[in-house]
Amino acid sequence: MNDARHVSLPLGPLVAAVGAIILIVSLFLNWYDGLTGWTVFELVDIVLLFCALLVIVQLAGGMGLLREPPVSPGVSLAVTIFAIVVVLVQLVNDPPAVAGDGGPGYAIGIWLAVAGAGLMVIGAVLATAHISLAVEPRPARAPEGSDPSEEPTRSDRSP
Repeated sequence: MNDARHVSLPLGPLVAAVGAIILIVSLFLNWYDGLTGWTVFELVDIVLLFCALLVIVQLAGGMGLLREPPVSPGVSLAVTIFAIVVVLVQLVNDPPAVAGDGGPGYAIGIWLAVAGAGLMVIGAVLATAHISLAVEPRPARAPEGSDPSEEPTRSDRSP
């Protein structure tokens, strides 16, 4: 029910897109001491980028910027779950470029990737459940203790 006084903002695609942007940014940061996501991975970085871009395109469809959403919320949920599994696997199993005795420590990029992928999953769940943020403006009320007769009157007519 969208009318002039009621705005509905789909919350799920918005949260998922913020997570996708964080995931993309994390690929440019160090995941391991001195190694960015782009330099340490051969294919994982491309897969994560694809997942993030798919979620951003889903945002465009969910916000009504496209005639039809390119993928269903169920597909987005599967893609986001896949993305977080890929990121979590990198925490458990170091890639060959950093494997060795103890290997380098984790850097900020990998933690941002976990946060971004987690937000993508949360957003996809909200989108699948069709949860929206509804905003309805209300007329301003006079502060307590003021005289309402001193307030200027408004005309509800539009020009």
